[in-house]
Amino acid sequence: MSEAGIALADIEHVAVNSDNRANRWRKIAYVLTSGVSPGYVLSRLRQRGERADIAGNLERHLPEQEFRGTVHAVEHHLCHLASAFLVSPYDKAVAVSVDGFGDFSSAAWGLGDAGGIAIGGRVHFPHSLGVFYEAMTQFIGFPHYGDEYKVMGLAPYGEPRVVEAMKEIVRLRDDGTFELALRFFRHASGEGANYQVKDGIPSGGRLWSDALAELLGPARDPAQPLEDRHRDIARSAQATYEAAFFNLLQAVHRRYGGEALVLAGGCAYNSVANGKVLERSPFKKLYVQSAGGDAGGAIGAAFATWHKVGGASARRHFVMDHAYWGPASTPEQIAAAIAERRADFDAAGCTIERIADEATLCRRTAEAISLGKVIGWFQGRLEWGPRALGNRSILGDPRRTDMKDILNLKIKRRESFRPFAPSILREAVPDWFETDADVPFMMQVFRIRPEKRREIPAVTHVDGSGRLQTVTWAGNPRYARLIQSFRDITGVPIVLNTSFNENEPVVCRPAEAIDCFLRTKMDVLVLGDTLIQR
Repeated sequence: MSEAGIALADIEHVAVNSDNRANRWRKIAYVLTSGVSPGYVLSRLRQRGERADIAGNLERHLPEQEFRGTVHAVEHHLCHLASAFLVSPYDKAVAVSVDGFGDFSSAAWGLGDAGGIAIGGRVHFPHSLGVFYEAMTQFIGFPHYGDEYKVMGLAPYGEPRVVEAMKEIVRLRDDGTFELALRFFRHASGEGANYQVKDGIPSGGRLWSDALAELLGPARDPAQPLEDRHRDIARSAQATYEAAFFNLLQAVHRRYGGEALVLAGGCAYNSVANGKVLERSPFKKLYVQSAGGDAGGAIGAAFATWHKVGGASARRHFVMDHAYWGPASTPEQIAAAIAERRADFDAAGCTIERIADEATLCRRTAEAISLGKVIGWFQGRLEWGPRALGNRSILGDPRRTDMKDILNLKIKRRESFRPFAPSILREAVPDWFETDADVPFMMQVFRIRPEKRREIPAVTHVDGSGRLQTVTWAGNPRYARLIQSFRDITGVPIVLNTSFNENEPVVCRPAEAIDCFLRTKMDVLVLGDTLIQR
């Protein structure tokens, strides 16, 4: 509202990515036949009722403003599908959503065209690939909500030795759907749904049952070191997910045909599987938007509603080809934030220099990267979604074999098996990767060409892959100029890119970037046009 310069009274429609009425009869039938406790059902109904009272929430939290508009409850997976297709570059595409759960479904698929999106099928509670992957993540000893990316990073270090055993856990059907063997899980009775937040970190209730330990051996205590057995479980879990995912894609292609596929849902963050879509399915084009998880449901709810109420004016014309939709800071706000911490900068022995010429700023920053320094890069608008894409990024030299250790020592303090990502100029992609795809949102992993891997060891994973981000001059000109400057110095059109944070949310405002810089051993901070060096 602040960005748009409007008040609540100016808003005609509010759309939310949840609809309590969706799949109502299935919910009732499940409650009556599954033996789930009445207390759990009442708790869920109370929570959903509070969330659904949008007008009431607006009135309570913005009492000085009046809301006269209409509230639209949009079914969860329709939001996911809309968030991918209605902002994609395709006039017609198969749309697939896979996640944990939302409105009693864990997956949905259909066809998007000029008329909107027609959902053609679903997988319902309690069967879920998202729940399977989260349960395996917990079992390997990563308890926090969202730790699934750690399993993806760990998987290449193992062997798929327990894939056959996991076929007992996830069963695939000829129609592309899947079933969980519920004896290995606790969520179907409501036991695994007790999410909690401790020290600012959300964790899910334990989803796996004791039967899983009987099948795979004891679960790992998070305090214990990783063993080869845990690496093998990670590799097998990823392989099991991919088998189910591609079984579904083959089935939807048999039904709808076509070349283009769009993906959303939390499982669309499985960048390893996404990178194999064009080689393991009949699809020839893929779009995965930058916020494929539930946060992106805001995009889906808005566009689905606009498409429904807008009539002829709702023709599709917007393509989300970049992710820079968050807050920005003015030069005056940056200067004020620096001035407020000037004493701290002086105590840390920092030099502060404003460089108005962009080419000079990028060349100086690229020189620092080439010398092995760690750069905090704060520019423009915050990225929408989980990936830092060159506006709230920490940058390093991809050529250094020790760069991962430097980053973890100075800032990140994260597991050694987790890879860092390469940002590459779009035109250079086929020279360095075994693909020529547009990947602006860092949502796909591809193999780096074997002859190039030794040149960029800091962004080459153990299996020879990299989770690339393609950078264009149209999408992010300053970031492209920086990478070009690094190429001019080193011959390598790539920089190492990781999120600007230290075990916290990605920084949004200048004060947060400054705090992270001063708190860690980061060497250089570039805030807009200001270059700060220790």
